[in-house]
Formats: sequence, structure tokens, C-alpha cells
Amino acid sequence: MTKTLFLLRHAKSGWDDPVARDFDRPLNRRGEKAARTVGQWMASQGVTFEHVIASPAVRVIETLDGLWAGYGRKLEPTWERRIYLASSATLLDVLREVSDAHDSVLMVGHNPGMEDVVVDLVADDGSSPLRDEVEVKFPTAALAQLEIDIDHWADIGEPVAQLKRFVRPRDLDPSLGPDAE
Repeated sequence: MTKTLFLLRHAKSGWDDPVARDFDRPLNRRGEKAARTVGQWMASQGVTFEHVIASPAVRVIETLDGLWAGYGRKLEPTWERRIYLASSATLLDVLREVSDAHDSVLMVGHNPGMEDVVVDLVADDGSSPLRDEVEVKFPTAALAQLEIDIDHWADIGEPVAQLKRFVRPRDLDPSLGPDAE
């Protein structure tokens, strides 16, 4: 049996808004556009998932709002506070609690945790050029798709995943690239 894990880093947030806590930072316009663009791409590629787990940070909530607008349908996430700025170990703990009734899961959160989960689950044996790209940078609103050779989410943790796709907003729209501002 195989489980599919989609990891989405929140879209670009604004540093110009005066907020008291990092947790409350909203998306900027580029982030809003990137989230919609990734959602549109997911819909066009037939990307599906059965369960969504997300950090309750404002920038993640707004990323999902944009994603759903582009995707054309909305799934209600399970809000999980432990995902906020979590390490790979914590994110894997959250995933181990997912019901085996779900074969495909979308987790939406923050770096460096998102990047580290990919690096931890995909073997560093030179067979995955996409893994090397993730290790260089997992930018905002990027989406990674992993196929994991496990029967139970509780077994996640060994480097037995294959990184099937790694899509960055700039791959879909060059105006969303780092040099576009």
C-alpha cells in the first residue's frame, strides 16, 4: 500500500503590516496570487486529497483561502497548532496520528519543517534531482508530492518516500519568482 503526502508551505506573507505576533502575519498580494495560482494548477493536474491538516496561523488560513479559490472546491482542514513553526520530528508525529482511512493528505505549514520532512523521507542517494531542489530552497507556496511506501501513517519516518512533484509558484508564473519584485 502507498500513502500520498502533499506538503504546502504557506504563501508569501507581509512584513509591512504591524502585527503584534508572527502568528498573525497576513499574506501580501504576491502571496495571495501565488496561492490561487497553485490551486489552479492543482485542479488542472487532477490533484486530489482526502484530508487536510493545517497550521492555524493567519498566513496559512489565507493561503488556504486562495488555494481553494483557485482549486474550485474547499475541504475543511483540521487545524493543528503543533504545525506552527514545527520541526520535521513534530510534523511526522502529527502525520503518525492520521487515520489510515485517508490515503492522501495535504499538510499546510511553515519552513524549515516542510523542507525537512521531504529531506528526511526521501533518500539522499542521488536518485532524486527534485530532492536536491527542495534542499536548496522550499519557497513560499511551493507544493511537494511524496509517495510513501507504508500501509499505516503511524509507520512514517524512514526514508522510503519518492518525491513525485515539486512545484514552485515561479514554475507556474514567472512573475511570482524571487526576482520579479
